[in-house]
Amino acid sequence: MSDCGTRAVSVIGFIGSVFSPWYRWSGRKDPENHVCINVATYGPGGRFTMTDRGRSALRQSPRRFDVGPSSMRWESGQLIVDVNEISGPPLIGRVRGQIRVTPRAVTHVELPLTPDGAHIWRPFGPVSDIEVDLEAPGWQWSGHGYFDANFGTRALEEDFAYWTWGRFPHRGGSTCFYDATRLDGSELGAGFHFDPDGTAQEIALPEKLGFRRSFWAVKRETRGDAGAKPRQVMNMLDAPFYSRSMVETTLDGTTSVGVHEALDLTRFRSPWLKPMLAVRVPRRANWLFGR
Repeated sequence: MSDCGTRAVSVIGFIGSVFSPWYRWSGRKDPENHVCINVATYGPGGRFTMTDRGRSALRQSPRRFDVGPSSMRWESGQLIVDVNEISGPPLIGRVRGQIRVTPRAVTHVELPLTPDGAHIWRPFGPVSDIEVDLEAPGWQWSGHGYFDANFGTRALEEDFAYWTWGRFPHRGGSTCFYDATRLDGSELGAGFHFDPDGTAQEIALPEKLGFRRSFWAVKRETRGDAGAKPRQVMNMLDAPFYSRSMVETTLDGTTSVGVHEALDLTRFRSPWLKPMLAVRVPRRANWLFGR
């Protein structure tokens, strides 16, 4: 998120693109044949890019991850993302430039999301600085950022019905909440506070608070002080099964605006959704480096 609060960016690298209909239709047997660097920009002139690419587009090493024309690399304590993508409708155009994420520290927290550890959340840099330099007017800014990963050996919809996640700047660091309803009816509720030096502390969970549904009527809730009224400050990404937005809540009497996600896996499981997604997530099976 930018310091001024009017712009934001998200970047997700996928091996086995979990939200790709092409990966689902393939039977999810070959994750390295469905790779992606998903880049979305939010604010004036925002764009969305998510191209499902084949095995030939993938190169990886301990410090570098290339997918077609875009890449991520770890260098001198920074995650450097070089972006060269084409955005999908309704605003089609090239998204090109560089994003630098600098964690204040790298944590050692790992949270199993299911009892058997089939899904893991790993918040590497929950307190980070970000610099954005894209080839578009107004898309050169800095702000506060976040760097994490999710790992899994099963499809999300095989284990979850619904989840929410939120990361809120708080007490000089950041506070994260992870809540999920599993398909077996059990629930996950976890909260962590991270200091800038990487110190992590699991915290008592504040009250769960609902707020206005998304444009596609995805249910949304987050955590906050009793009596607080969370609200959306900026819509970021709105899909029939997914909402990402800037949300304001109150923690320990202090107002905080952070990034919030809600994911309805029951909807995502529906077969009617996959052809809709294919419009937003094109498949480009072949790529040759150096072409």
